[in-house]
Amino acid sequence: MAKPTTRFVCTQCGYSSPKWLGRCLGCGTYNSLVEEVAPPPVKSASPHAAPARAIPLSQVKYETYERVSSGNKELDVVLGGGIVRGSLVLVGGDPGVGKSTLLTQMAAHLAKEHRVLYLCAEESCSQVKLRCERLGVNSDELLLLNETDLDAAEEAFLGAEYVIVDSIQAVYTGALSSAAGSVGQVRECASKLMRIAKSRGITFFLIGHVTKEGTLAGPKVLEHIVDAVLYFEGERTENFKILRAVKNRFGSVQEVGVFEMTGEGIVGVSDYSSLFLSDSRGVAAGAVVTPSETGNRCMMVELQTLMTKTAYGLPRRMSLGIDFNRLVVLIAVLEKRCGLALGGEDIYLNAMGGIKLAEPSADLAVCAALLSAERMTAVDRYTAVFGEVGLTGEVRGVGYADKRVNECIKMGFKRVILPAKNCKVCEKFKDKIELVPVTFVSQLAKTLFT
Repeated sequence: MAKPTTRFVCTQCGYSSPKWLGRCLGCGTYNSLVEEVAPPPVKSASPHAAPARAIPLSQVKYETYERVSSGNKELDVVLGGGIVRGSLVLVGGDPGVGKSTLLTQMAAHLAKEHRVLYLCAEESCSQVKLRCERLGVNSDELLLLNETDLDAAEEAFLGAEYVIVDSIQAVYTGALSSAAGSVGQVRECASKLMRIAKSRGITFFLIGHVTKEGTLAGPKVLEHIVDAVLYFEGERTENFKILRAVKNRFGSVQEVGVFEMTGEGIVGVSDYSSLFLSDSRGVAAGAVVTPSETGNRCMMVELQTLMTKTAYGLPRRMSLGIDFNRLVVLIAVLEKRCGLALGGEDIYLNAMGGIKLAEPSADLAVCAALLSAERMTAVDRYTAVFGEVGLTGEVRGVGYADKRVNECIKMGFKRVILPAKNCKVCEKFKDKIELVPVTFVSQLAKTLFT
């Protein structure tokens, strides 16, 4: 009997090498190559096979996709209006963020009119039932199957309209001899589920693990295979979570959903305007409100800053919800362009509610919060700030400026400090709110505390 050949595959990018390497030549990651049995070579197609024929674009028939409500309006918004029949959706997130809870509630709602199968590969059926009882859901059409072999579970897919796989890293196929969760197994299982979804019209929801860097575990080809990739974000200690679509073949990737973790499960939040604001703003120094464009929604988020004298030679900087490198750059801009002496101060920055702000429009608000904390002067609670700050101290314009100002008006704000380049677009609101244009960050202190 011939000895099976092995190869070393990178868990990050899928690069294959005949021998072990300390550093992957494909993505440059260290200690990411794992050994697995090489699959047998695939035979080439017969030379007598009928050639494929291309058809003109004008002759392609338009296909309308049937959408079904998931029972959660926020989830429907992120999916683009509902669940598309025969699609493959990947849901990722940190452990304990609520992925299984959200999909269990969705499965219970779909089971009222459809046949739903929950493939629990990580938990037993009794554990899933305990979660269902805790959520107050029960249905005879919701089928549970505790199986990790995807080939054995394929027969249970017959007759099911919706299948939830928890999780894709825990199932395996007998076509490969490698362990479950390896690069080859994850890629082959996802490809097999995609073929089943497209051929039988079954909708699959896959729960995926994430790495310590926050990316989905497994090869990057996993995200290319599926139709939609959803990320469930939020801290364990925070009740509010955000579901973000990073890929969607049937809708926009600009949509986000806001959820609240309650004792009865995960509930979609439609009125999210005041979730990320505190009642004490305008009283203590270092708190500034900024309108953040998260997807197609504008949210008012409060940024809070604390400064204390450092007890060591090197001052400490810490940020929650704002990129740390961005904070360090803005501190350097304030020191150089505004003359602030922050070299002996420990600086802590926090975005309220556990939300993460990745867009540069929050730069000017961060600078305003730092100025307020340094001067120990509170900013008016009805003042909002937004704008991007460059290294030269220039305040650059941002997108959706009129939408941000309109949200400030809805929330009852009386003044907004914005880039001068966006002032022309927002002139239509000058009768409802005071517009204060700023060209350089050095002008911020004068306009902020008048």
